Amino acid sequence: MKEISELNLPAEIRYTEDHEYVRPEDDRVRVGITDYAQDQLGDIVFVELPQEGDTFEKGQEFGTVESVKAVSELYMPISGEILAVNTTLAEQPETVNTDPYNDGWMIEVKPDNPIELDALMSKNAYLEMLKGME
Repeated sequence: MKEISELNLPAEIRYTEDHEYVRPEDDRVRVGITDYAQDQLGDIVFVELPQEGDTFEKGQEFGTVESVKAVSELYMPISGEILAVNTTLAEQPETVNTDPYNDGWMIEVKPDNPIELDALMSKNAYLEMLKGME
């Protein structure tokens, strides 16, 4: 497993306590799991994601990630409608391990309430939370 100092945590991304990330892109956001989460899970073998057009409230479960170690639930970091699903992950779930922020994204969401983004953690706040978990 990686040391905290080895984690890839881009500054332009917002983070949740459940280790999902949100990357704003124009009128939508991309959601996935953080480098920390994929590292803790180990080799990811299956990703279950919702359908385009589904809607979720902040905090609702929207899918699962299965690794050789465990099955973990995915929670919506913000309320909104699913605009796109990364279908590549059905055939190549390991992409989440190799590139969680770019090719390993999971869903694109049209936020119902963009102000919810302000409640998510910055890179520094997320790092502090991780350091407190050591």
